[in-house]
Amino acid sequence: MKWLTLIVFIVVSFEAYSFVILIDPGHGGEELGAVATVKMKNSKGKTYHHKIFEKNLSLRLARKLKKNLDPYYTVYLTRSIDRKVSLQERADMAETVKADIFISIHFNAAHDKKSRGFETYFLGNHNDKAVKKMEDIENKDLKGEDKIINQILIDLVIDKTVVSSKKLANHVHSYLEKDIGKKFKMRNREVKPSLFYVLALSKRPGILIEGGFMTNDDEMKVINSDRYLDAYAKSMTKGIIKFFDSHPKKDLPLF
Repeated sequence: MKWLTLIVFIVVSFEAYSFVILIDPGHGGEELGAVATVKMKNSKGKTYHHKIFEKNLSLRLARKLKKNLDPYYTVYLTRSIDRKVSLQERADMAETVKADIFISIHFNAAHDKKSRGFETYFLGNHNDKAVKKMEDIENKDLKGEDKIINQILIDLVIDKTVVSSKKLANHVHSYLEKDIGKKFKMRNREVKPSLFYVLALSKRPGILIEGGFMTNDDEMKVINSDRYLDAYAKSMTKGIIKFFDSHPKKDLPLF
């Protein structure tokens, strides 16, 4: 009986570890993403202004998420340093490593400095004007013919991945709501469908998270802290584990 239990444990462990995750820290290199200016003090107590870029904040969170997931799955980053990675390169990497899911990490910005909260997106159709503005920002690298070609691709990928992607988004966001929303008093901006090219080009179930508004001074103080980023990564990890527990590898859509 002990040998049988051990065999079952090994099989289950191998099944879990065989899942592959690609984490995508948004922006990089000359693509700064959102920019926040925060007040800091030097060693002499003098106040100065320091700029923080979304590209760096997203990489910090991505590294923490990878560290949390590493004991359970095979995990890769689209970039581990500050460098530019095109949308196509991110998509090609998903194919190269045979990722089962794709996680894109971002932080928000808005003209309205009072905008606040966290939200989770999955690839799907929508009719929300606010979401459309977000898409325009994240999709700005693709123009002309690329947009037409990739719109066809989006329709195909949505048909194949929308069910799994929505479940992944709901699992992850439910833990964010419990942990981040209450612990840090962050506004829950819900799970939303969206037409992000980075998710479509990956051709697999995926989500894009917006971890808070860098243009809100009070919120920026929170999301720039390791305490917040650690909690966010842990919540996402719980949601991803729950998703894989309910989705055998054979049930995930292949393109």
